[in-house]
Formats: sequence, C-alpha cells, structure tokens
Amino acid sequence: MLSKALLRLGTSAARHPWRVIAAWLIAAALAVLAAVAFGGRTADSMTAPGLDSRRAAELIERAGTGQEGMTAQVVVTPLDGGATFFDDDGARTALTRLQTEVKRLPHVLGTSDPAGALDAGEDTAVRGSLVSADGRIAVVRVQYPDQSRLSAEDLDALVDLGDRLRAELPLRIEMGGNLFYAFSDPDGGASELIGLLAAAAILFLAFGSLVAAALPIGMAVFGLTVGVATMTVLAGVTDVPTFAPVLGSMVGLGVGIDYALFVLARHREYLARGLDPHEAAGRAVATAGRPVVFAGGTVVVSILGMAVANVPFMTVGGLAVSIVVLTMVLASVTLLPAFLGAAGPRLARVGRIGRALQTKKLGRLARRRDPAAGAAHAAGWRRWIGHVSRHPVPYAVGAAGLLLTATLPVLGLRVGLPDDGSLPHSRTERRAYDLVAEGFGPGTNGPLVIAADPAGDPGVLDRLVGAVAADPGIASVAPTQIDRATGIATLVVFPTTSPQDKATADTIARLRTGVLPTAIGHRPARAHVGGAAASLSDVGQRTSQRLPVFVAAVLAMSFLLLMLVFRSILVPLKAVLLNLLSIGAAYGIMVAVFQWGWGGALIGLEATVPIVSFIPMFLFAILFGLSMDYEVFLLSRVREEYLRTGDNGTAIVEGISGTARIITSAALIMVAVFLSFAVAEDPSTKMFGLGLATAIFIDATVVRMVLVPATMTLLGRTNWWLPRWVDRMLPRGPVGTDAESTGEAPSTAG
Repeated sequence: MLSKALLRLGTSAARHPWRVIAAWLIAAALAVLAAVAFGGRTADSMTAPGLDSRRAAELIERAGTGQEGMTAQVVVTPLDGGATFFDDDGARTALTRLQTEVKRLPHVLGTSDPAGALDAGEDTAVRGSLVSADGRIAVVRVQYPDQSRLSAEDLDALVDLGDRLRAELPLRIEMGGNLFYAFSDPDGGASELIGLLAAAAILFLAFGSLVAAALPIGMAVFGLTVGVATMTVLAGVTDVPTFAPVLGSMVGLGVGIDYALFVLARHREYLARGLDPHEAAGRAVATAGRPVVFAGGTVVVSILGMAVANVPFMTVGGLAVSIVVLTMVLASVTLLPAFLGAAGPRLARVGRIGRALQTKKLGRLARRRDPAAGAAHAAGWRRWIGHVSRHPVPYAVGAAGLLLTATLPVLGLRVGLPDDGSLPHSRTERRAYDLVAEGFGPGTNGPLVIAADPAGDPGVLDRLVGAVAADPGIASVAPTQIDRATGIATLVVFPTTSPQDKATADTIARLRTGVLPTAIGHRPARAHVGGAAASLSDVGQRTSQRLPVFVAAVLAMSFLLLMLVFRSILVPLKAVLLNLLSIGAAYGIMVAVFQWGWGGALIGLEATVPIVSFIPMFLFAILFGLSMDYEVFLLSRVREEYLRTGDNGTAIVEGISGTARIITSAALIMVAVFLSFAVAEDPSTKMFGLGLATAIFIDATVVRMVLVPATMTLLGRTNWWLPRWVDRMLPRGPVGTDAESTGEAPSTAG
C-alpha cells in the first residue's frame, strides 16, 4: 500500500531529520555543480518534423545558401533626426564601420551592406530592402550558421558590440531577429521573489506561526534549486526552450508550497490530538502525502502526454517542467517531514502576532488558542456549504452559467506567437521592430523564405517569382538566389502584414495551397514556404490539430484514476466536467485580455497578441493535474464522512467545510505565485501566469465551494454508485481515501 510506504518514509525522515536535510543539501550542491560544469543555456527551436516549413529548411540546407541559419538585424538611424544617409557622409561612414565590426564577430557568415549598396548605386530592389525610402533607417542583416553551432555567447557578443558602438558612433542602434528569440534569457527572477514573499505572508496568516510559514518556503526553495539545476544539465544535452525555466519556477513554487501546506496542515491536526511529533509527521505524509503523490504524478503524466503533438521543443519543455514537479513531490514526502521532525512541538503553537492577525481576520473576540480559531473558520464554511446544499439548483445553474459565459470568448481563440512588437518599449527588440516597420513596412519584420527545387525546369522559377509577387499579401520579393550545384533556389519575400497578424497566416496558407501549386502545375518541381513566421504558424496549426486528442486522453486518464480512488462512476465524471468548465473559463479570460485587450494595461500588456500556440496544451496539462490535487484532498474528506455517517448531506457539509480553509489558503498561494509572473515583460510569461492564476482561483472558489456541494447534493447517494461488475474489474491497491488507507474509517467498495 502506498500509504503504508509513505507512513514509514515520513516517520523515518521525522526521526532522523538532520540526515535527510544533509542529504538534500548534498543533492542541491551536486546539482548546482553539475549545472555549472555540464549545463547549457536555453534555446528555442520552433520547428517540427513533417511540416512544410521544415521541408523548406531541409531544401535550403541542401542548397547551402546560408538562409537555413539564424539571423539577426541591426537597425540604425542617425541621432540627428533631420539627417539622412544620402546627404550625410558622417552617418554613412559610421554605418560602414558598424557593418564591418558586426561582420568580424565570431560565427558571422556575412552581413548586408546598406552603405555599400548606396555608394555602388545598386538596383532599387536591393537598396530598398536595406535603406528606407526616405534614407533615414538602414538595416544590417546578420547571417549566422545553424542554431546547433551557436550559443548564447554569440548573442552576448552582438549585444556587447552594440553597447560599445552606441557610445562611439552618432547612431541610434537597435537590434532584433531570431537570434534574440532563440537565446534571450527568460525574465522571472523578480517574479519568483514576489511570489515567495506573497506565499510567506499567506502562510503566516493561515498558521499564525513564523516557523510553520517558513517550512513550506524552505522546502520549495530546496526543491526549486535541485529541479532547475537539473533542468540546466538537461539543456547541456538537448535544446531546452527558454520558457521552461520560467514555467518550471512558476509551477514548482506553486505546487511545492501547495503540497507542503496540505502535509503541514494534517501534521498540526495530529499534534492537536496529542500525537508525538514524529508520529504526527509520519501520519501526515501517509494521509495528505498520498494525494500529493497522486496529483504530482497526474501533472507529470499529463505534461509528458504532450508528446502526442510531435513538436520536439514542447516535448523537451514538458520533460524539463516535469523534473521540477517530481522534485517537489519527492521533497514533500522526505524533506518536509524532516523539517517537521526538527521543529518538534513548536508547530502546535501560535505566536502572539499570528494570534492577533488571525483574531482580526476572523472579526471576532480575541481567541487565545489556534484550535478555537480553526473551529470558527470551519463553522463559517459549514454555514456556507449548508446554505448552498439547501439551495442546490439555483447555485448549480448560476455558477455553471457564469463559467459558460466566461468560456464564450474561446470561440474566437487565435493561436500564434507574439512577435517583438508585443514587447515593452524598454526592450531593444521592440524598438528595432518599430523602426523596421516604420521604414520598410510591417511585413519586413517577418520575411518568408520560399525554397524551390526546379527539378531541371529553370523556367518554373520565373513563374514562381511572378505568381508570388502578384499575390495581394506580398509586398516585395528579393532577388532569387540559386545554388549552382543543386539548382535549388531561395526566394525571400516580404508580406504586407506583421508576423503575428492573422492575414500573414492566411497569406502563407494561400501560397501553399494555391499560388505555388498553380505556378508549378504538373511538373516535378516542388516548392515549400519557410522562415520563422511560417514555422511558428505551422507549429500553431499542429498543436491546434492535436489538442483535442490530447484533451481526450487526459480526460480519460483522469476519469479512470478518480474512479479507482473513489470507487464511483459519477464522482469522477462530475470532476472531469467541472474541471473542463474552470479551464474553459480561464481560456476565455485569456482571449479577452490578450486578444481583445480587456484589462491588458493592468498587467503591462502594450498591444493585443494572439495566444501562444503551445500554451493552451501546457495549461491544460498543468491545470488538470493541479485540480486533481484539490479534488482528491476535498473528496477524500467527504468520503471519510460518508463512510463514518452514511449520510450524504452531512458528508458534504462536514467534508467540504473541514478542507475549505486549507484549499482556500493553498489557492491563494498559487494565485499569488502565478500572478507575480503575469507582470513579467514577456507576453508568453504573462499568459502562463494569468491563465494559471485565473483557473486556480475559479477552481478553488466557484467550483469547489459552489458547484461541488450543489451537484453532490443533487446527486445524493448516487455520488458513490458503482456497478458491481465494474467494481470487480477495478484493481485494488494503493488507492482509496485517506481514512481507508490509515484505518481511521471503515473501507467499503462504494
């Protein structure tokens, strides 16, 4: 039995706390040393096998034209806004020096030469792609080799050069390009600190003790150190996406403190009953630790299930986040009981400040003992749950209607990837983006690269160029580059719209389904549309296509696991449907904020953006696992009461009111941690933070405290109905309620 193993593990850790703490210290030190010695930096590779953009990249790689590698762009304009490169020799000389120094950087294969193009009087097409029509803005395009041959040091070298030249040249210098996207460090350090401080405050209010508040924070910091260091080692072996450390920190802090809160609350209950601290810690791990293992395992399995999308960067990112979650689960059942054993009976006491805060929060007369304060909390929740249970129909209909209304914006969900135009103006990438859009048009920020193999028919290239240039979504076509050895041609084309604009995705689709096939006809030639904008569009389409399969798999897995835990058909079915409602509402709010701009200024969003293509799948995986945490914790108590009393109404009121305080505190911690990331600079981080915070808030309030008691009251005794033939088929083992696994209540078969 899992509970018996956890009981032994927790008791042993509590009896030998310093051994366990020392082992974790050694593990953390080794993980950090390994990260320093063998770790790598995160990098994004937004591609996947089988996509048209991937086929284009393969053709370009065969041709060896250099278009298959990474790119950056250095955008310049004179500091004197009235000067132009045409009539200012000093500005043109400065531009020449900048281009020369950029070309000398390590791994740079070549650069464009706007000043040279002007001096040589090159044709209008070439000059127009390098210098704006008014002569005020110039672009030095920098070509690098494939991402596998580069590292973050190449980005650092380019940025350092820009910083130096800004002080030496009379130019405003801004930089952008996919080199920045691939190797920029994620922002999250300040958010982690804000989240920790908020969690500490909530824990102190919940327990009224500095010691009790410090233990979950300490455990989470230990777990996060080991998990993120391990993720860094993984980055030395394969490409770990840049969002993984931020998401890992966000989820790791949230679930780590959440799991510790559940175990700590049970431990204090056992201390209040008079149990020895070591025994209390062991029993707490055996009871509350089992839902922790269950919920953590569900999160990990759900995240790893994203491999069905067949998008490598999502699979690796999921693996990296899973490492952090697993580390937090392990810390919850080993390191935390060691902390509890070392703290001893002090955790049963409440300090004067904590007692005063709890008294003020209750709004009642001063209460000298924590159990009484907890009883007052439970009484308040008992009255609320009883009220909902007496009026189940209006509450069920009203709450479900509210969530369905919040879900409606999902019908307008548009996936994509925010481009540099969605970054704050404090970032050089945003300023470079704006300058390029101002001087050359918005589509210049996201050129498409068409790779064509004429298969011995050179005339097909002229037809392709003419057809592409005639498309209404294309602003201009750069001169064709042809590799003499292979005959493969590459066409760089500039759309009329920005990379994140839906019209750009429509243009890509039109080129693939109509323009290129019509130009080629029945000839053996082939052409594919690539480039960063096309790759991101393709990844978005693939994840959207695979999302229903992934959701169905997670729902089926969750239903089966909950059926094993509670020996019921309707309880897991209800849980799955209610979880869908809360996640759907979170998706709807994300669409309203990020696509429609409602309240975006509150989180520092400066422009509307599409929903990042991989975020809906990640959010679904994480949120379903987290909601299972609350589900098992709450319904385990309800089932304990049902097994004890045999009365469904009493079980609902007592079970939910007995867990409401802990669930509310846990949800507040999660919301505080996740919201701290919603104010980060990067729109993707904002989406993760707001989406997770919104879903957790809805799940812990509208769902757990309204819909769950209302629907369980309406279902009555059929909540625990399980056909006998199904019961005989279900395995018995490390499942069941807390009471069943510890002998605190009789076990039945639902």
